[in-house]
Amino acid sequence: MEQTLTSAIRPAAPAASVRSRPRVVVIGSLTSSLVNFRYDLLRALSEKAEVLALAPEHDPATQAALEEIGVRFRRIPMARTGLNPVQDIVTLAAIWKELRRFRPDAVLPYTMKPIIYGCLAARLAGVKDRVALCTGLGYVFIDSDQGPRRRAIRAISAALYRVALKGAKEVVVYNDGDGREFRDHRLMDPETPLGMVPGSGINLDRFPVSDPPPGPPVFLMVARLMRDKGVRDYVEAARLLRRTHPDIRCQLLGPRDANPSSVSEEELAAWQEEGVIEYLGETRDVRPFLRAASVFVLPSYREGISRSVLEAMSTGRAIVTTDAPGCAEPVTEGVTGHVVPIRDPEALSRAMARFVETPSLVQSMGRASRREAEKRFDVKVVNALLLSKLGLT
Repeated sequence: MEQTLTSAIRPAAPAASVRSRPRVVVIGSLTSSLVNFRYDLLRALSEKAEVLALAPEHDPATQAALEEIGVRFRRIPMARTGLNPVQDIVTLAAIWKELRRFRPDAVLPYTMKPIIYGCLAARLAGVKDRVALCTGLGYVFIDSDQGPRRRAIRAISAALYRVALKGAKEVVVYNDGDGREFRDHRLMDPETPLGMVPGSGINLDRFPVSDPPPGPPVFLMVARLMRDKGVRDYVEAARLLRRTHPDIRCQLLGPRDANPSSVSEEELAAWQEEGVIEYLGETRDVRPFLRAASVFVLPSYREGISRSVLEAMSTGRAIVTTDAPGCAEPVTEGVTGHVVPIRDPEALSRAMARFVETPSLVQSMGRASRREAEKRFDVKVVNALLLSKLGLT
């Protein structure tokens, strides 16, 4: 595979030039994520280097926000899901072309396809410093429903990771579980350095603490509507909880997804008709919804370090989540919230019920969450670590 790709696009050494500042390319699979999840990092990078961001969708609002902080933006073709080899070769070629034009000193791709095709294109383009930021290994590497098709996708993905990460400066993960997966599945050479940062961090000023609303607890889940985010478990837990506490409200915020495990429109409509959840649609700004909630719930089967959990903690909200990799790490059981087993709606319902039966926990655990966010997840600390890995101290 490596020989085929290398023969299709021949690497050439970039022309030498005198620069006043280094150049960095950041590659994402979703244009809006550049602002929603990487804005503070891009702003910190732009203070040290010339920065180019690559992502697939046309998004004028994101592009305008990036321009304000001096970050250039270019669209690239990329299908976030699926394994169409023709589409993926087009993606690889497009990234290679942009790298040859910009001639960066370093690349920082995040999420699966940008890591695979961004690192491979950077290697072919002669970019020396390639730092892969794995924000989570995703549904392909979750050990549920491992049928023949999913096993085949996992094998192909693992092979692509190995080729793309050959010679990378560093692979950076958010949690120990993902680090073990990279080693156990041989997604990278043993000699490639494996680093860790505590998630993407959180801007404590952008997500200021606020008092929870008065009255019966309002539970909120924010996630893409996918099975592996635990959406169905949340709905079943809400159904169980409402049998004994009919006054509680369980809200769900987030978009449907092209992922194969996405919730169907019919299923979502049925939940709303039943009245078990309030579906709030999708938004670019979760802050008003966090302020209007009492307790944040994320029953996901795997995360990197959940950004939505960090946002809720910064806002001063107690957390109910699972013991899955990337979910439990930010939460101190019995102090900032509760951690339950994955795929266990009954345990999830019992944990949620504690906030109904002991309302003071909403306030006390919420305050503890904010303190923990300040102590461990300040975005300035996380970004300083990433800049160091890119040689931009």
